[in-house]
Amino acid sequence: MPPDADPPADSSADAEASPASSAAGVVAAGIFLSKMVGLLRERAIAFYFGVSAHADVWQVAFRAPNLLQNLLGEGTISAAFIPIYSRFLDNDNPEAAARFAGAIFGLLCVVVALVTLAGVALAEPIVTLLAPGYLGDAERVAAGTLSINRFELAAQAVRIIFPMAGVLVLSAWALGILNSHRQFFVPYVAPVLWNVAIISGLAAGAYALSGTPGAPTALTTDALSQLLLIACVGALVGGALQFGVQLPFVWTHLDHLRLSVSTRVEGVREAMRAFGPVVAGRGVAQISGYIDLFLASLLAVGAQSAVRYAQIFYLLPVSLFGISVAASELPELSRLTTERARSFGQRMQRSVHQIAFLTIPTIVGYLCFGFLIVGLLLRTGQFDAQSNWLVYIVLGGYALGILATTVSRLLQNAFYALGDAKTPARLAVVRVVVSTIVAVPLMFWLDTTSVPSLVPVSSESPLFLGALGLSLGASVGAWIEFALLRRALRTALPDVTLLRGRTVGLITALAGAAAGPALGVWYLLADASIWISAPLVGSTYALVYLGGAWLLDRPELNAWLNRFGV
Repeated sequence: MPPDADPPADSSADAEASPASSAAGVVAAGIFLSKMVGLLRERAIAFYFGVSAHADVWQVAFRAPNLLQNLLGEGTISAAFIPIYSRFLDNDNPEAAARFAGAIFGLLCVVVALVTLAGVALAEPIVTLLAPGYLGDAERVAAGTLSINRFELAAQAVRIIFPMAGVLVLSAWALGILNSHRQFFVPYVAPVLWNVAIISGLAAGAYALSGTPGAPTALTTDALSQLLLIACVGALVGGALQFGVQLPFVWTHLDHLRLSVSTRVEGVREAMRAFGPVVAGRGVAQISGYIDLFLASLLAVGAQSAVRYAQIFYLLPVSLFGISVAASELPELSRLTTERARSFGQRMQRSVHQIAFLTIPTIVGYLCFGFLIVGLLLRTGQFDAQSNWLVYIVLGGYALGILATTVSRLLQNAFYALGDAKTPARLAVVRVVVSTIVAVPLMFWLDTTSVPSLVPVSSESPLFLGALGLSLGASVGAWIEFALLRRALRTALPDVTLLRGRTVGLITALAGAAAGPALGVWYLLADASIWISAPLVGSTYALVYLGGAWLLDRPELNAWLNRFGV
């Protein structure tokens, strides 16, 4: 078959794709709702904290507990739990499936409790490891060169956030159960409650501290510190709500559930064997995040929060287009045997190009219109024009690696479905090493350049571009990981062709052509409010792109329409 030719029709593969096709649409809808509310959460954080020392502390406070959540949470549960649980269901053995689920839940509870207690007790050493740049804050506050003791505030926040992360790990167990039963919407929309709880905490806290929820300038520095801790309590409450809303749906599938902490339950030891490499892979990714945070703490104030805000937009397409497809495909790929490698390969190929169809225009959109997008969602309160420019510039660095990151999520799940959790873990190490090697010299070099020196903004406290070095390093590492994952998968499945050049070229050309009219609209609306220009520019870009895809009868558009039942 020529490299760019479409795969031949395969009735069996098409038949098997239908459950996952509709499921990915449901997952995407759930993630979309959750992410939209998540953007409102970030707008609220930007409103009260902007790009500042408080926003930096918020980033540090969440990073440490996220180790627990990400190591034991959704991605790990999906890789180690779903293939085995789905196999019990396919063998018409719900009793064994329920016993397996109960044992995994019991073991998770024990691990989560121990790690959570350790995190609360060791909050200060954790902050020391994550942000060594905070260690001298007490002296700086005393000298009047810094407004808050970031170290002390971050330690207080970590003690609140760690229990929240433990609850979210248990929420990921519920997600694994529901996904295995092809019930996707509830677990992926449940984070809406977590986001709403944080937003409510911010608004209620601001009202209690200043008498109004809508005037961040009325809050003193100490009041902003108290508000940050109140928002952390809101996050803890939201985690409990996210887990609790899934439980009624879980119980409908687990009539024979028996909680235990036994490793002798059928499937548990197999899951633990898969669990180790997956945790190692996730651990490498967490180490990468910690390295970024560690290095950012050595840069000018605002670097950590700029990275955080940029990552919100960077991870949005990864979640909507990468995770939605990967999550729905994992149970289906796990049901395919090695004897059906052709169906496996065709399913992968279709899914990769469906991801690229929406990811590539997102990248072009971020590069061309990212300033408008960031401004529309975050330009409020303490988040000023200088902050807008910095986050847009850092987002541009991340955007270059979005396609590699989204497709890699699917490739990782393909290895998990094939029973190989070691290859993704090993290649994740390579990604971290490459990202760090590229980022370190760039970030220190760029941290000598201020935002006002490049764009027409003025500020008494200029922000610097060091965070851009971190985002560029992340993108280089993402492409290296993707290339190695693709090569390893083609070694296991020689017939698999991923990201065909002709398809990628056509999608990129279509996105570039659509950007032209959108830029023209932006030019005509240069003096209009961002609330008018941004929606009109974005809608023009989307309509021209999708209209062109419809005229060209692109199969990827038809596949996404089928996923949403259109």
